[in-house]
Amino acid sequence: MDIPEILKSSRVVAVVGLSPKEDRPSSRVAAYLKKSGYKIIPVNPGQTEILGEKCYKSLLDAPDKIDIVDVFRRSEEALAVAQDAVKIGARVLWLQEEVVNEAAAALARAAGLDVVMDRCMLKEHLLLPKKNADGDLNI
Repeated sequence: MDIPEILKSSRVVAVVGLSPKEDRPSSRVAAYLKKSGYKIIPVNPGQTEILGEKCYKSLLDAPDKIDIVDVFRRSEEALAVAQDAVKIGARVLWLQEEVVNEAAAALARAAGLDVVMDRCMLKEHLLLPKKNADGDLNI
């Protein structure tokens, strides 16, 4: 599956490592995704609520079906997140810019997940063709 198709077919994004600090990339990306119509599920063990959404200690605690697990953690922590993404039946493991972990990617792919690595969801979403008020594509 390609990135535009992933972004168009997904609605629920768990943001692992989401910071409550508005100046952090994770917060800016999650706020943008929420404004763009995605349901955001914050995952941060030190918080109870971020961006007006209940925050969960881990992916395993989140009650909703998750399409994309968006990872804002250090590269060496991505394997554990990938293992949890597989356990919950996520469709996509998305490792943000500068998050590279080949073992995490291989584990996720072997379990049938699509993997995006070292790419920003916000930047990729901005590349999607946009529709104008008449429903026509602005290209």
